[in-house]
Amino acid sequence: MTDSTPAGRVTYHRNPTAIDALSPEQYRVTQRDGTERPFTGQYWDNHEPGIYVDVVSGEPLFASVDKFDSGSGWPSFTRPVDAGNVVEKRDLSHLMLRTEVRSAHGDSHLGHVFTDGPRDRGGLRYCINSASLRFVHLDDLEAQGYGAYRALFGGPDS
Repeated sequence: MTDSTPAGRVTYHRNPTAIDALSPEQYRVTQRDGTERPFTGQYWDNHEPGIYVDVVSGEPLFASVDKFDSGSGWPSFTRPVDAGNVVEKRDLSHLMLRTEVRSAHGDSHLGHVFTDGPRDRGGLRYCINSASLRFVHLDDLEAQGYGAYRALFGGPDS
C-alpha cells in the first residue's frame, strides 16, 4: 500500500489486503520466515530488466542491474535499490549465525545477506526468496508508479 506525502514522495506500508491475497508459499516465506526450495522460485533465473518490489508493501527492493547468477538457486543481488527499504537482522536459527533481510515497511522476510558476493561489486550477496517479490518490468515502471527507477537502466529515456 502506498501514500503520497505532501512533497510527492511515496511512503509504503504493510498492506493487510495484500497479505490476505498471498499464496500459501508467499505467506509461509514472508510472514513465517520460510525459505523456498532452491531453483524453484519464479525469479531465480529471470533475466528481464526491471525492479523487484515487496509483495506485501510494494516498496522497491532490488534492481535487475544488480542481479547476478550466484549458482545458489535463489535470486541474488549485490545491493538493494534503496537501502532504506531493507532491514538487516541477526538470525540465529538453524544453529548458525546469519543476517536476515526484511523489507523495512512491509516487514516481509526476504532472505539473507552473505559476504560471498562478487568482490568487484562490493562483495555482498543478497539471497532473496522469489515468493517475497513482485517483478515490475522496465516497460511498466512508469505505469505502476516506479518511474523514478527508470534512470537505473540508462538509455535516452532515463
